[in-house]
Amino acid sequence: MDVSRDEFEALRADADPIRQARRATELLVIYGQRTTELARLRRAAIDRAHDELGMSYTEVASKVGITKGRVTQLRKTAPPVERAFFGVGPVTVGIPLRAIGDRAHAVIASEDDVAAERLTGILESLSLAAERFQIPPTGEWDPPADAVAICGPKSSHVTAEAIKADPYLSFEPDEDGRWVITDRDTGDVFVSPADTGDPTQDIAYIARLNRHSRVLLIVAGVHALGSVGAVEYLRRHLAETYAAVGDAPFSLVVTSTFDGTAVKGTEALWGPRVHA
Repeated sequence: MDVSRDEFEALRADADPIRQARRATELLVIYGQRTTELARLRRAAIDRAHDELGMSYTEVASKVGITKGRVTQLRKTAPPVERAFFGVGPVTVGIPLRAIGDRAHAVIASEDDVAAERLTGILESLSLAAERFQIPPTGEWDPPADAVAICGPKSSHVTAEAIKADPYLSFEPDEDGRWVITDRDTGDVFVSPADTGDPTQDIAYIARLNRHSRVLLIVAGVHALGSVGAVEYLRRHLAETYAAVGDAPFSLVVTSTFDGTAVKGTEALWGPRVHA
């Protein structure tokens, strides 16, 4: 969601009070997110000046035009640099509605709901506003800027099309109909342990991909439980993952073990690898 000066001025002149109030509410969220991002950028820039230019924080403060005490305060209170892993915000978190048999209404898998709830917690801890979206059973949706799809290629052709652009990994059924993740270069195939007799383990695909000039972060277990593990991996390893990939497109495969929906362990199985 974006806003221009012309739109801002048009809002000020809008004679419809309901439309004006609704859009003003939306803009308050957008501007609030941008303010938070500016604080993150300032903190990151101060640290870069110290680390890359060899300047003391006193020198940085003098050049920026603030006090050394203010620099110390900013470094303690500003959002962490890894906030940018998910964009500027607000972030739309999409989870699929699934059609089950003859049921009149589609349902959300409990594991997807858990994954979305835990991811929302990560976003909120980074001062990112999160908006949940239910992807219809048709799989048709238009991810906005700053979106996370907790959704595999089986549940949405939008996700499937995005993954096809991944230069390193594919996520498709094998000849036996099992959904597997394959290294396009080596031909190595990653099969979920849940499909070979161990229901307490699953693997997941994580990637930041470009789609229609937008960035879409995909978090997709081979089974729904794998997405829970993938979200937990990001929670535990977000800072180091961001340090490795920044805001560039990348691919990653993680493997996790579970006790119910509680994640006992999670680690990288492949990657992360930044796209060339």
